[in-house]
Amino acid sequence: MMAAISKPVPSATAVHPLLQKLLSGPIPAVMGVLNVTPDSFSDGGDFLEPEHALAQAQRLVAEGADIIDIGAESTRPYGGAKPVGADEEMARLRPVLAEIIKLGVPVSIDSMKSDVTAFALDAGAVIVNDVWGLQRDNRMASLVSGRGVPVIIMHNRDRADPAIDIMKEIAGFFARSLDIAAKAGIPEGHIVLDPGIGFGKTPEQSMIALARLDQLMRFGLPLLVGASRKRFIASVSPSEPQNRLGGSIAAHLIAAKAGARIIRTHDVADTVQALKVAAAIRDQG
Repeated sequence: MMAAISKPVPSATAVHPLLQKLLSGPIPAVMGVLNVTPDSFSDGGDFLEPEHALAQAQRLVAEGADIIDIGAESTRPYGGAKPVGADEEMARLRPVLAEIIKLGVPVSIDSMKSDVTAFALDAGAVIVNDVWGLQRDNRMASLVSGRGVPVIIMHNRDRADPAIDIMKEIAGFFARSLDIAAKAGIPEGHIVLDPGIGFGKTPEQSMIALARLDQLMRFGLPLLVGASRKRFIASVSPSEPQNRLGGSIAAHLIAAKAGARIIRTHDVADTVQALKVAAAIRDQG
């Protein structure tokens, strides 16, 4: 039998059934990225048209995605994103969301707005991916609690500060988010933590977060890592986002070894293959 790269982290409370299913495999669950935006850093505009978005979702599922993460507002981790209103986000989602949900793979909604999140959950999305960790929209936590769905809490900052201790910053952010979650009645077993690689971090700080990922295991919650095509890769090996597959896989294998249980990626087939081969090799040790 193939050995797992990392083991699920036990929680003090019952794990949400969907998370239990996603996290129980021999390798981390793979989340495929689908941006229905004109300005995302890696694939902005590629899947804005509904037929292109649906075709990409079908491709991600065929390649082995366990989750489809759909977002309709660019959060561009290096700045320059153009904020859009909730109505525009929903207008981008409306033509494609129902058809993507019909593909049968769990869909997560990547939004920091509670109105957009509620719209997506009503349409059939089953996971909330909040890139501001419940700290930007004060109605998000109560929405998540009321719907009883899993939530991904991601670390973020408005801007990078090379002078700070990034691991201390991430831990403090998570502590605040978890306090918000607890006060809203969100069970710990419904929460996944994401260190937010590239978001509000210098390239060096993103690499530190990956290198010291095990420090975040003290929260006793599953970790998600999304290093796919991020700028820190180019700081080591100059490249454009579409040419960072090797660096993305290297980062994700390190993350999986350190305990990440969900990997978020643009390149599903290659990531699944890398995780499976790494697990098979480790099984021979």
